[in-house]
Amino acid sequence: MSPLLDPINEFFLANTGRPLIGNGANGAPGTGANGGDGGWLIGNGGAGGSGAAGVNGGAGGNGGAGGNGGAGGLIGNGGAGGAGGVASSGIGGSGGAGGNAMLFGAGGAGGAGGGVVALTGGAGGAGGAGGNAGLLFGAAGVGGAGGFTNGSALGGAGGAGGAGGLFATGGVGGSGGAGSSGGAGGAGGAGGLFGAGGTGGHGGFADSSFGGVGGAGGAGGLFGAGGEGGSGGHSLVAGGDGGAGGNAGMLALGAAGGAGGIGGDGGTLTAGGIGGAGGAGGNAGLLFGSGGSGGADDLTSPTAGRRPRGQRRHGLRLRRRRRQRRSWPGLRRRDRWGWRHPRADR
Repeated sequence: MSPLLDPINEFFLANTGRPLIGNGANGAPGTGANGGDGGWLIGNGGAGGSGAAGVNGGAGGNGGAGGNGGAGGLIGNGGAGGAGGVASSGIGGSGGAGGNAMLFGAGGAGGAGGGVVALTGGAGGAGGAGGNAGLLFGAAGVGGAGGFTNGSALGGAGGAGGAGGLFATGGVGGSGGAGSSGGAGGAGGAGGLFGAGGTGGHGGFADSSFGGVGGAGGAGGLFGAGGEGGSGGHSLVAGGDGGAGGNAGMLALGAAGGAGGIGGDGGTLTAGGIGGAGGAGGNAGLLFGSGGSGGADDLTSPTAGRRPRGQRRHGLRLRRRRRQRRSWPGLRRRDRWGWRHPRADR
């Protein structure tokens, strides 16, 4: 900083805790410290520090939480959240939330949840939520991914996406972590006044149980479309269900509710793996628009790709009637112009 700006920043730091112009400091790795806020006028927020490994009780303890990202200034981006600490046998640390932007800038991404090293027990940490976009311009932050695990530990849930600004789309939800049961995907962030809702995060992969459920799509702003639901997680046993689509805004002109997420693949670890069900489509706007389409079931789902039984029979009857009419040798009759027609079912 210049000699002229330093006294001004020191005054603002002493009285408000953040400078007038300048970026916030990053949190130190392994401490879980929050990132510093950016300057009130111009500046990006600092990134949160990652969590320590096994801070609760030493090596066998839970991972520490990641620090939150600092807020951006009037012009500046929010800082990214720190990653959660790794646990040896407990619960992975949760990721820190991304910092919010103020007027012009993007929200910070949420930190990833911490993983678990042990082969038995425990759960991955949840991903941090994405930061909100600036009021006028900027993208919303993406939710952090859930923590990955080994053996019988459960995957962590993904973090929710940040909310969009006036014209921005909501942030994408974080993916669920992989484990014996997949973690759920994070919900998509809500859209701004004219923005669409964010897409839900994908469910996590499961190696011996159910795949993670896809995250729900974010709701559209007053004039925005709903976000799509996240797809269900794949599994060696039973795929996860797709997430529901987000609802369109009340006054969204022609905008549709979000489509439901696709169900996850069921595997072959057991006979007849079960595919996940597709998510429900979002509702249309109150005055205009159309509802979102439901998500497709996976091919291994019991109901995937089937038509209603009565509809199939009805089509077969029609085809039989057409073949019979073409093959009838019956009487022919002339119309008043002299044309002959085959006998019809009259």
